[in-house]
Amino acid sequence: MTKDEILQKLASGDLAVDVASKMLAEIEQPKRGALYCKVSEKGAISVYGLQRMPVTLYVEQWDRLLTFGDELRTFMKDNDAKLKRKEK
Repeated sequence: MTKDEILQKLASGDLAVDVASKMLAEIEQPKRGALYCKVSEKGAISVYGLQRMPVTLYVEQWDRLLTFGDELRTFMKDNDAKLKRKEK
C-alpha cells in the first residue's frame, strides 16, 4: 500500500490513526543495507548504509569528494591486486 492510499483510508475513516502511523513508518523506513541520506543536526549530509556509523560530511566536502570520483576509480583500478574486499 502506498502513502497516498494509507492517507486516503485514514481520511475516509477506514484506518485508525495509530494503525496508519505504523504503516507510514514502515513505508518510510529504508530497507536494511540500502543507502539513504539525512541532514545532521549541524547541517551536514549523513549517508547511512555503508557501515555501522554514518559517513557525515558538509556540502563542500561532498562536492570535493564527488569531483575526485574519476581519480578514485582510476586509483582503485590501478591498485586492485592490493585492495581487500569485505565479505558480505
